[in-house]
Amino acid sequence: MITIGRLAAYAGVSIKTVRVYHAKGLLPEPARDASGYRRYTAAHAVDLLKIRTLAEAGVPLSRIKDLGDATPEEVRAALHDVDRELTARIKRLRETQRRLRRLGSGPVHGLPSDVARHLEHLPELGFSARWVAMETDLWILVYATHPELAAESFRDQAQALTDPGLRQLYLDYDRAHDLDPADPALDALADRIVTATRRRYGPGPLPGLDAPSAVPALIQSAVNAESPAWRRLDGLLRARLIPGT
Repeated sequence: MITIGRLAAYAGVSIKTVRVYHAKGLLPEPARDASGYRRYTAAHAVDLLKIRTLAEAGVPLSRIKDLGDATPEEVRAALHDVDRELTARIKRLRETQRRLRRLGSGPVHGLPSDVARHLEHLPELGFSARWVAMETDLWILVYATHPELAAESFRDQAQALTDPGLRQLYLDYDRAHDLDPADPALDALADRIVTATRRRYGPGPLPGLDAPSAVPALIQSAVNAESPAWRRLDGLLRARLIPGT
């Protein structure tokens, strides 16, 4: 007969793990002997090894319990499912590994080089550290969630900053962060932005407001969360640019 300590050693687990398996109903508890100790058999050791192997393969304990009374065919089918899940998990891990390696070979944030250069250049144009940090976070988010749309959205913004008048609007937007939401300066800024927007895009769809792309909405929602003044400014722009808002 085998003690619980010896059983655990045979299977390469801790005594605590054996007791957890008992508590969860995975491993039946043997009766106690006259001295009050539980004595295990070789069958218990085999069962414990099977449980440990399945658990190490990532099979949930609840699923292992269900396999306890399963037929050999059911066990094989279940293990086949586990094998498929492991294959999918390995694929995801390898993709994560590839992303990490790409991050390790480039800028820490993993953004395209032209985006990284753009962000590094913003302070020279007069943008605040707060704005640069926000822009960095936003482009990381956009490129991670909508890579197929991010490049076009970035090119649109980068091109706008090459125009002195449009660049000044961005700078004024940055500086409006700390304004009181009721400050009339926000109304004046909204009027200037509307005029510049219509001049640039005409009466058609506006990529920053009513375009079907998810990227502008994603960016604007994050910007609005930064400042009550920015949130009100967005509301003013929508009221002026999108009928019915």
